[in-house]
Amino acid sequence: MISAEQNDLITRVGRGTPAGTLLRKYWQPVALAEELRGPRPLKPVQLMGQHFVLFRDETGRLGLLDRDCPHRGADLAYGRLENGGLRCAFHGWLFDASGQCRETPAEPAGSKLCTRIRQGAYPVLEKSGIVFAYIGEGEPPAFPDFDCFVAPESHTFAFKGLWECNWLQALEVGMDPAHASFLHRFYEDEDTSESYGKQFRGASADSDLAITQVLREYDRPEIRAEAAPYGMRLTTLRTLSPEQTHVRVTNVVFPQAFVIPMSTEMTISQWHVPVDDHHCYWYAIFTSFTGPVDKQQMREQRLKTIDLPDYTSRKNKRNAYGYSVQEQLTRTYTGMGEDINVHDQWACESMGSIQDRTREHLGTTDKGIIMYRRQLVKAIEAAQAGEPVPMQPTPEEAGALTGPPSIDGVAAADKADTYCMDADRVRRQGSDWARERLAAA
Repeated sequence: MISAEQNDLITRVGRGTPAGTLLRKYWQPVALAEELRGPRPLKPVQLMGQHFVLFRDETGRLGLLDRDCPHRGADLAYGRLENGGLRCAFHGWLFDASGQCRETPAEPAGSKLCTRIRQGAYPVLEKSGIVFAYIGEGEPPAFPDFDCFVAPESHTFAFKGLWECNWLQALEVGMDPAHASFLHRFYEDEDTSESYGKQFRGASADSDLAITQVLREYDRPEIRAEAAPYGMRLTTLRTLSPEQTHVRVTNVVFPQAFVIPMSTEMTISQWHVPVDDHHCYWYAIFTSFTGPVDKQQMREQRLKTIDLPDYTSRKNKRNAYGYSVQEQLTRTYTGMGEDINVHDQWACESMGSIQDRTREHLGTTDKGIIMYRRQLVKAIEAAQAGEPVPMQPTPEEAGALTGPPSIDGVAAADKADTYCMDADRVRRQGSDWARERLAAA
């Protein structure tokens, strides 16, 4: 149990807040690359309570500017994309992607005013279908060579969704392995060969055992949490028999991402990004170790439950998340359909827009959450003191941060401790792009 002051410390992310100061030291997802397609590649975005406009100019260069024009404060999200930049519709002032004012057309001929005007501008780059931005002070850290960032474009797929809750309670779901046996419980197992693109619907690696059966029948896992160079590794063990153990390894990448197994061939790298203190987006990159991702199928699956343009869930608090009494009695533990994102969304939003952690009582299975909160508080304190914080790699250090390995499979009981690394090595050896990395390591 923590105090109200401690809860504010780790959840509030506005400009000048301790947690907000920390999170601004990291690259943050701000949009999907697909949101900048079409005749007008411009999108207003909100990140940690700040308002920006993201655009791509005629040359393909990305820009992220403060949304209010520095002239009279008009909204640049309604500006014109032309002449190598973004022109305010109020008086025609033109800004390039660096924030430099290039023209002030209403001023007298020969005016040098534009040379003295700069709009707030921030580094942006595209990685695996997601546009990342850095809105902190100083130089941004290098991107680690994690699988989701180095796999071929054909082998990744990116998507996102909006939740009406604080970023931290959304992130903490990913470091709580025990909930999957309940929140994501299905009373019947599907044909695992039809599970492409669906989490918790396939078979565990090195077996034909449906993951849904494992979660349903073995609901008292042993959970291990250990610090890792990138943040934290969680190992969840379920004893199937004296000879076999189910092993699931997931990772928390500090400060606000996790890497988890999707299936025997895919992993999911997912960020929970604060829009403000009361809303967050999840951004996910699905990475395939085998063939190219069927992006059309993955997108169509997700658009069955997500509405554009804001990527909001069709099942939400306003329609009780599609809850059905009959379904809860016969098909699923929640009665809220088969999309596990909806299950997680309900759990997180039901806590309130900012969870009151003064009322919680953590158990043994919450050891990952406890470890992460300690890491977070320590990093917040370091940022406030001007000291180094975790996961700020140099380019050389970033090149050594591979993986991180994530697996869901069945191991011989006496091989459970080494199963993840062994299975990950085998998977990489069978993958064209990952094999090359394994050989270079």
